[in-house]
Amino acid sequence: MPEGDTVWNTARVLHRALAGARLTGSDFRVPQLATTDLTGWTVRESASRGKHLLLRLAAPDEARWTLHSHLRMDGAWRAYAPGERWSGKPAHLIRVVLRTPGAVAVGYHLHELTLVPTTEEDGLVGHLGPDLLGPDWDPAEAVHRLAAHPEQSISEALLDQRNLAGVGNLYKCEVLFLRGVSPWTPVGAVPDLPGTVALAQRLLAANRGRWTQSTTGSLHRGQTSYVYGRRAQPCRRCGTAIRKEELGERVTYWCPVCQPEHPDAPPPG
Repeated sequence: MPEGDTVWNTARVLHRALAGARLTGSDFRVPQLATTDLTGWTVRESASRGKHLLLRLAAPDEARWTLHSHLRMDGAWRAYAPGERWSGKPAHLIRVVLRTPGAVAVGYHLHELTLVPTTEEDGLVGHLGPDLLGPDWDPAEAVHRLAAHPEQSISEALLDQRNLAGVGNLYKCEVLFLRGVSPWTPVGAVPDLPGTVALAQRLLAANRGRWTQSTTGSLHRGQTSYVYGRRAQPCRRCGTAIRKEELGERVTYWCPVCQPEHPDAPPPG
């Protein structure tokens, strides 16, 4: 599940594989870019912005362009050596292939795949709040944006990328457990909003540079989270069965004892 740290890691993999190289071929498998040919273009850099990935390019005429993709729940980029077998995901999920003399980058199940002038990037990501792993990270601004909607539940507010960019279901659940806050608590009733924001940033930052996401400090299978993915298993603190609520792509795990029940919490089921 791509969250801010996963996209950050992905951007670094693509940067190491492609930056500075000239594309020897491209293959777009989405209707809006089907006739686009980036052969001869140079990859300037690969960067992330929250859950968005920005591959910045220079055309032969030196014009600057950005290939933007959003990974959502199931997108991924993989980098392979020339001739290496592509083993990331099924071939029918491939949306773009970029080739250089030293690497092949394959984008699987990408969403919102667009090519725009780099000067227009803001139209794609300008609405996002401060990036927890970006140079624009500003905890005070993130708190300000969250506090602007005091009636919204803290779980929904943390997922709203307009408040702070990079938190997904996993970090939402883990942060709220560690802070002892019910996911249904209104933002205005959260005891220490700055502390919640600071913890979210620390957890994401701790997982930069590795693919195993851990909030417990352990990298052992089955020990990497406190509540996320642990429905009906005992809470690591009090032993109470972890609960789960699912609404579309938004999934919430929590401990009803360590995170005191809120009136809006769903009944046990």
